[in-house]
Amino acid sequence: MSQTQAPLTYDEIVQLPKVLLHDHLDGGVRPSTVAQLADETGYDGLPTSDPQQLAQWFRENADSGSLVRYLETFAHTVGVMQTADALRRVAREAVEDLAADGVVYAEIRYAPEQHLEQGLSLDDVVEAVNAGLREGESLAAEQGRTIRARALLTAMRHAAKSTEIAELAVRYRDEEVAGFDIAGAEAGNPPTRHLDAFEYLRREDAHFTIHAGEAFGLPSIWEAIQWCGAERLGHGIRIVDDIEGLGTSRVQLGRLASYVRDRRIPLELCPSSNVQTGAATSVAAHPITQLRDLRFRITVNTDNRLMSDTSMSREMWLLVQDAGWDREDLRWVTINAMKSAFLPFDERLAIIEEQIKPGYEAR
Repeated sequence: MSQTQAPLTYDEIVQLPKVLLHDHLDGGVRPSTVAQLADETGYDGLPTSDPQQLAQWFRENADSGSLVRYLETFAHTVGVMQTADALRRVAREAVEDLAADGVVYAEIRYAPEQHLEQGLSLDDVVEAVNAGLREGESLAAEQGRTIRARALLTAMRHAAKSTEIAELAVRYRDEEVAGFDIAGAEAGNPPTRHLDAFEYLRREDAHFTIHAGEAFGLPSIWEAIQWCGAERLGHGIRIVDDIEGLGTSRVQLGRLASYVRDRRIPLELCPSSNVQTGAATSVAAHPITQLRDLRFRITVNTDNRLMSDTSMSREMWLLVQDAGWDREDLRWVTINAMKSAFLPFDERLAIIEEQIKPGYEAR
């Protein structure tokens, strides 16, 4: 950071254009919406119906330091997202919230197989979420905010529906479904269990990312890339295990780390979430800054806005406050993310040239 340049304020960061590649629909529900949907749908599992207390409960339980306990908090949000109206509302509000935070492009992921408890089909789920995303875009436009919101369909890595979900993603790819993902606890559930799905996606020229290298190490990353063909890594923070001397003047990249950097494989890093699940000790100590300095293709993401009580602006502000980032750093990772989006090249370029670059010009 220049000696004469004052750190960005939070309000200034809110005004900057942002790109979000890793955001879970069921991890970003408004606390008030969780409470209201529970009442409307008859879901009686919430620890409290008070929105403020509920927000605090989600944050505290997600702060356990355990990915497994972190994932358990989703039982309540998924529990109230079992009807088409609920899914549509949650998707609409997610886009409104992101647009208000300055996000101009977002890929929002969710697992259709988790929303079938009250009789919806997989197609019903996708169509309800798609309708909500379009409504959110329209409502944002009425407020003078431009956002493109697309979906990623996630399969659960401990289940057996990955090929079916991959086929679903291909079926709806002309209706703003950007691609496919697998998620869930990594340990004991390697991505290679889902090779049939990934081979199908590659035959269909479809895009996919894989949660890998969050709570589990290098083997998960290696399998995701070399066996499954992942275009991006969901989190990927554990790539630092293949880098010696990180943060010193004698850095040595291992073969896998070199491959990831040289091939410009994007890392969907989520600082606050990584601290919560124990993958990093703090935002200040998060290896995202060292990976930035080594010029990996890093991106900044929210992961789960409800569980982390966060937003893209907050993630960026924490990096500015705690890790010394500046406007140019934020511009760089935003362009990185847009370059890495599952969107045709000309459309990515248009957003970079028409929205991101003008938005980061010094004011």
